[in-house]
Amino acid sequence: MHRIAFYAPLKSPDHPIPSGDRAMARLLIAAWRRQGAQIDIPTRLRARITAPDPIAQRELAARAEAEADRLIAHYRAELPDWRPQAWFTYHLYYKAVDWIGPKVAAALDIPYLLAEASHAPKRAAGDWAFNHGGAEQAIRAASAIFCLNPNDRACLAPLAGTARLVDLPPFLDLAAFAPVVPDKIASRQRMAIEAGIDIASPRFAAPWLLAVGMMRPGDKLASYRQLATALPAIHQRDWHLVIIGDGPARPEIERLFAPFPGRVTMVGAKAPEDLPGYYAAADLLVWPAVNEAFGMALLEAQACGLPVLAGAVGGVPAILRDSETGWLAPADDPAAFGALLNRVLGLDLATAGCRARQYIEARHDIAGAARILDRTWRDLGLPA
Repeated sequence: MHRIAFYAPLKSPDHPIPSGDRAMARLLIAAWRRQGAQIDIPTRLRARITAPDPIAQRELAARAEAEADRLIAHYRAELPDWRPQAWFTYHLYYKAVDWIGPKVAAALDIPYLLAEASHAPKRAAGDWAFNHGGAEQAIRAASAIFCLNPNDRACLAPLAGTARLVDLPPFLDLAAFAPVVPDKIASRQRMAIEAGIDIASPRFAAPWLLAVGMMRPGDKLASYRQLATALPAIHQRDWHLVIIGDGPARPEIERLFAPFPGRVTMVGAKAPEDLPGYYAAADLLVWPAVNEAFGMALLEAQACGLPVLAGAVGGVPAILRDSETGWLAPADDPAAFGALLNRVLGLDLATAGCRARQYIEARHDIAGAARILDRTWRDLGLPA
């Protein structure tokens, strides 16, 4: 049985607030466990810093160093059979540096593994320089780096070399999330009741758009703003938009969609187990994806037979097939997004949704991810 210390400096997998990042951390743990791994979460120290404050960066690094020393002493006191055989860190970048894992791995003489690490050379100078240096040091220390976003490879290769980079497409546990695609008519009827829409009305029969995203300032709010800016392009069509999400930016987002009375319904945040029905009820997921690494909702939608219209940002182009399982709009261009949305609403969305489900089954299920993790474990010479 593999013994792995799992750390997520951005957000612990058992953090109370849901997010795509938390979901991916949990999926990685599940994928390792499919290969017989025993997972230990040795620390929940959150290393995310939002403001470029050099003093705060150094203070957090000092706290993390003390935490690393504590863990080293703890693991050395354990019997060898209880010590981790590898340290695995998920999601490292200059705002969320792993100051703990490299030090513990070196002290225990075990491999240091990374997933979804990114490197930003433009941060080498300025107020982020200290954290940039810490992220770079961790990347250089890694025995293997799993790349969920293919765009990260170019900046990681000069530090780690291409041999240590392992492609790991983002994935879902289809058997747990959506073993079958929910029935569309029944799902839409349930959603209509919640949204207060008469199933005999034109609104019920019109194309339903769906947006899924946390309502917080920053990139999520920017995505909602771009979507609201794009919607006038389809003013001559019948449509209804359902928005799933909640958070501190909700009042501002409500103002953004106020110009579309009767066409937009906000249903708040939903539990993960309830999402498949909402995806199945809609006709198209719409999300500009401002600064998204890839976007879990885009994977979930396709798994439920819902095609996607998204901005061609970051790793998004790697998780859908343009003009087959969805459509890619130019990044940060609401006018182009709206024009493409207007065209897509005239296409065969149901067939695209069927292709989307098949695509997720073939390329983005947990079984394939588990095989990649296991192959890398063996390539490193670690015990089976």
